[in-house]
Amino acid sequence: MNHHSPTRRAFLAGAAGGLVATSAMGAPAAAAAPVRRPNFVIILADDLGWGELGCYGQKMIETPNLDRLAAEGVRFTSAYSGAPLCAPSRASLLTGLHTGHSTVRENPEGGQQLSMTSADLTFGGLLKLTGYRTACIGKWGFGPEQSHQPSHPNARGFGEFFGFIGHRHAHQYWPHYLWHNRDTVDLGGNAYAPDLFLDRAKRFIKDAADSDDPFLLYLPTTLPHAPSEVPGTAGRYENKPWTRANRRHAAQVTRLDAHVGEVIRTLRECGVADSTIVLFTGDNGPHREKGVTPWLFDANGPFRADKRDLYEGGIRVPMIAWSPSLLRGGAVESEPVAFWDVLPTLADFAGVPVPDHLDGLSMRGLLTGAGGFAGHPHLFWNRPRKVQAVRRGHWKAVRFAPRIAGAGPGGRLELYNLKTDRGEKHDLAGERPELAAELDALMDASVAPDPRLPYGMRLGGQVAARGGRTHELVVTLHNGSKVSWDDLRIDLSVPKGWRVSRSTARRALEPGASAKIVFRVTPPSQTAPPRRFTSTARFSAGGRPVRFLAHRKIAVVAAGADR
Repeated sequence: MNHHSPTRRAFLAGAAGGLVATSAMGAPAAAAAPVRRPNFVIILADDLGWGELGCYGQKMIETPNLDRLAAEGVRFTSAYSGAPLCAPSRASLLTGLHTGHSTVRENPEGGQQLSMTSADLTFGGLLKLTGYRTACIGKWGFGPEQSHQPSHPNARGFGEFFGFIGHRHAHQYWPHYLWHNRDTVDLGGNAYAPDLFLDRAKRFIKDAADSDDPFLLYLPTTLPHAPSEVPGTAGRYENKPWTRANRRHAAQVTRLDAHVGEVIRTLRECGVADSTIVLFTGDNGPHREKGVTPWLFDANGPFRADKRDLYEGGIRVPMIAWSPSLLRGGAVESEPVAFWDVLPTLADFAGVPVPDHLDGLSMRGLLTGAGGFAGHPHLFWNRPRKVQAVRRGHWKAVRFAPRIAGAGPGGRLELYNLKTDRGEKHDLAGERPELAAELDALMDASVAPDPRLPYGMRLGGQVAARGGRTHELVVTLHNGSKVSWDDLRIDLSVPKGWRVSRSTARRALEPGASAKIVFRVTPPSQTAPPRRFTSTARFSAGGRPVRFLAHRKIAVVAAGADR
């Protein structure tokens, strides 16, 4: 069972990649094994402003649970979303790429819902590959709404999915249906979706805590996105002298806070809080839709603008990291970090080789207090054909396309010093033309095709419906990381009594290289084969022991059929 409370030292050592068990004499034990890897819970709010939490200065909306997490964890003051609106921001969070490189760089605008592809390795897919139980519960945000397509959460590394697939469907708080894995569940418009997400998330935590595997829960709720709907009244805000939309928006934020409290309570009750890292953040700045006026609440704090804008108010978001085992309780971190840092951070804690050519960096040192975070040379955001922004140090440039936001036929570039002007009120482009030109060129250089290499392991092939015939199952391993994978061994699990042979395996896989191992399997005569097989790859990467797993339902062909 996953019920354990390691010491802080043991937890952090395990998170750093595992310790080798030793005997009393100091020699490695015969059954040496890594310390257990941490669990992860990633909670993503929808359209929550930087200033809408008490721990970020909010005075009118109550958020006691998140305020407590901030007091006990690490609160980031310069955390950035992937984009100023939904789909591209989530793509950056999931894949570790900024919107100059990621697959999804814009929201759908009257056209087809944008999709992820089979090339998109998400943090769910990365951790599932190494044996984590994974779930996405809530708003996925990428279409199409079809069961078997590469953008489906089950196809992108999440073993369990419950929620909205598409972007527009997620605007419904009382949906007529939701997706559970690859099927729809009829709800008849009678259930409040965020509450269903909370219940399902708690169930996943309880089930995962009873297993021997670490888990990842990705919980992208729809609160507090427009419309401002909550069950019943606005509660403590019902008699406030505000508009109905604003009262209910405040109630949405407080309900979100209560849901976070329930998740933490469930982790504690299941005995896994000490071995779990919780990361809370929001996908972009606050909205001003369907009657909500964010300036009433000072929702963007001291920053300019809100959702859809690349000024700070559109992309500066709250971010809180919490675990009883972290060593920086109550820390306030001002180092700029971004959504594309999340995937390498999870990989680092889990002891997994970080994919190469990502835009993100591991934040582990910022969370543990160990240091080692070098910082980004620059951060970049891209809304194709509209607006782009880059931050380098405390300088930030915002570039508008021609005839966008009042720009002339040649476009417009603005330059701000965030150290002295975090509200972006004083454009210094005219005073610092050389610096403006440098950042202008940096934005040009930041837009390019997806730079990633293939990464991971796949198992494919087919077997006959009856035994006695030899078939080939093929395992393909791609090293898309920066380090060599050494002492490599790839195995295939088959039932007792089966004959197995394999092609010659490579002992090492250099960065960027791939390996293909062919297993020839022969089941006993008159034996019906299993429809599911598992291959395992064990290797050492950067001094860390790593294990990859690939589970696959193998196609079963009729006996005697030609391959």
